[in-house]
Parts: sequence; structure tokens; C-alpha cells
Amino acid sequence: MANEGKNRSRPQKGGGGLAPSVPPSQSKAAQGRSKPTNPQAIPPAVANRMARRVGIATGIPTVMGMATFIVSYVVVSRGILDIPPAATLVTSGGFFLLGLLGLSYGVLSASWETSAGTLLGFEQIGVNISRLRHSVKRPPASS
Repeated sequence: MANEGKNRSRPQKGGGGLAPSVPPSQSKAAQGRSKPTNPQAIPPAVANRMARRVGIATGIPTVMGMATFIVSYVVVSRGILDIPPAATLVTSGGFFLLGLLGLSYGVLSASWETSAGTLLGFEQIGVNISRLRHSVKRPPASS
């Protein structure tokens, strides 16, 4: 037990990490080249569109869910109404659930075309769900 700390082996240089180690000759050659584009990657314009829709469709119900507790407290503490705690919890839970659904809606309603599409994007939901189904059904591309 006394020699326990002395016999530890050191990891070899470049090993043990998550990323594969690249020989210096290859890394210098790769510096001049640009990264290859992934045809299955989400274009930045579409990603921004999705983020904006998710932020709105998730943010508003989440804020309303938190505001439910504040409004309920103010109404009950001033004696305006006697609201049961279960009603407050169910109402706020409903808003939080709506926010969770807004996450899926925000991603599925964003247009993948160059044009932004309509304000609510209902026409894109069916198109994006079919794209999602086709991407799951087909075998992955060999690299």
C-alpha cells in the first residue's frame, strides 16, 4: 500500500482525450484548408429563425407560468379571491406544459427555404414533420 502512488503509469502524450490526436504534419496542412460543409447541417438563417420561434413560443408561456404564482399570491393576500393552491399549481403547470409544446412548435414551424415564411408558420409543420420522418427512415450516409 505504501508504493501505491509511485507505480501509477502516466498517460502517453496525445492519449486519453475525447478528440483524436492529429499528427503535426497533418494539422499544419489542414490549417490552410477551410472546413468541409455538411449538407445535413442546419443553415445559420434557419437556425436563427428556429431560435427566435422557440424563444417566443417557449418564453411567453413560461413567463405566464411564473406570473401565475405572483398573481395568485397578490390576489389571495389582498383578500380579493380565495384561490386554492391546487388551482394555482394546475394553472402554472398548464402554462409550463404549453411552453414545452412551444419548443417543438418553434423548431417544426421554421421554414427551411430562403424566405422566412409566414408569421406563425403553420404550413411548415407538415413539411418539416415529413422531412423528419424521411431522415429517420433512410440509412445513414457512408463516409
